[in-house]
Amino acid sequence: MTDQTAFMFTCCQPGSETALKNELAVQWPNFRFAFSRPGFVTFKTDKKQLAEDFDLRSVFATTYGVSLGKVQSTDALQMARDVWQAVAGQSFDGIHVWQRSGQIAGNHGFEPGETLLAREVGQLIASAAPSELGSLPINQTGRAGQRILDCVLVEPSSWWYGVHQVGRFSSRYPGGVLPLELPEHAVSRAYLKLAESLEWSRLPIQEGDACVEIGSSPGGSCQAMLDRGLRVTGIDPAEMDPAVLEHPNFSHIRARGSELKRRFYADFKWLMADSSVAPKHTLDTVEHIVTHPSVNIKGLVLTLKLLEWKLADDIPAFLDRIRSWGFEYVKARQLVYNRQEICVAALRRKSMIREPQWRQKKLTKPDRSVVKSTPQVEGGNEESLSTETDAAHTPTPEAPTPEAPTPEAPTPEAP
Repeated sequence: MTDQTAFMFTCCQPGSETALKNELAVQWPNFRFAFSRPGFVTFKTDKKQLAEDFDLRSVFATTYGVSLGKVQSTDALQMARDVWQAVAGQSFDGIHVWQRSGQIAGNHGFEPGETLLAREVGQLIASAAPSELGSLPINQTGRAGQRILDCVLVEPSSWWYGVHQVGRFSSRYPGGVLPLELPEHAVSRAYLKLAESLEWSRLPIQEGDACVEIGSSPGGSCQAMLDRGLRVTGIDPAEMDPAVLEHPNFSHIRARGSELKRRFYADFKWLMADSSVAPKHTLDTVEHIVTHPSVNIKGLVLTLKLLEWKLADDIPAFLDRIRSWGFEYVKARQLVYNRQEICVAALRRKSMIREPQWRQKKLTKPDRSVVKSTPQVEGGNEESLSTETDAAHTPTPEAPTPEAPTPEAPTPEAP
């Protein structure tokens, strides 16, 4: 009998594939690269089964799951039937179908989200489902504990299917894409990045809280905070959009964050930073602020620009540095609305983490946390796999290490 091996699929931002492979080579040395297309990478392990809710602890994987195989044809209906034949006897609570993204968010107006093809394929798969499964929801936001059939449209005629159990943030959404739309009044797509970061980070930000953003121009991210009822101060030597300046809960300081006296930051609860500079520069500025005795910043949302991809190797050191400032909860993720950058969220105390509503009601279901993988073809455009040792094993996942009044305008000067 053929010895079967468990496979895993991952999706990432186009261009981040090498960073993802390097990251997993360190985190999970038993995973071996198997197949790759822009935005889609599969790995195999030396295990015959993987837990469907395992925590990959990845910065660059926007979503992932247990890979069960692929179907290829020019007949879409037959492909849908082949998927169900391959998973015969298994039960699911929903279907997630998404198209591999070959574009970077923000390029030529592209933003991640459900495509027409994904919607049509989802309906086709649902219509071909065995009658005993009933009517399965398609591309709906998952709830904790639900078992989801995944289908990634790597190409229109090549679908990869798999399974995951809803638990982590990205597992709720098809492709890990939080469904957001850029409002008409938004002055930049930074609105989407900030909106996604607030959902993912689970920072307990409440209406009326005072926030400060370093690198705020032209104001898209400030608008995302203002729309949530926050009081926002933007710090940037560049001009803000007039629409942002007119908001009664916004104030603008035309300076660089490092130029202000540190006591200026004493009344803020949350600090955001998104500047087009190297990560070290951003971290130097923020450290100078949050380590001052007069400052009581509770949490951070930092965008670190990976101006060179080799900076991805330094992410663990970046996170350790932030922890050294007294932040217990520090985590990082390349958001789906990010570009060549990552988002870092930090809280002073882990106990402050906001429990999302979707996790408060868990389903009572049979234990279906482990599934065997069906054999997958290794060849074509896949690279050769290195030899695996019998001693390699999947590590037990640890808990993820994460993810005031309007001040008077100060006189910019060094502290």
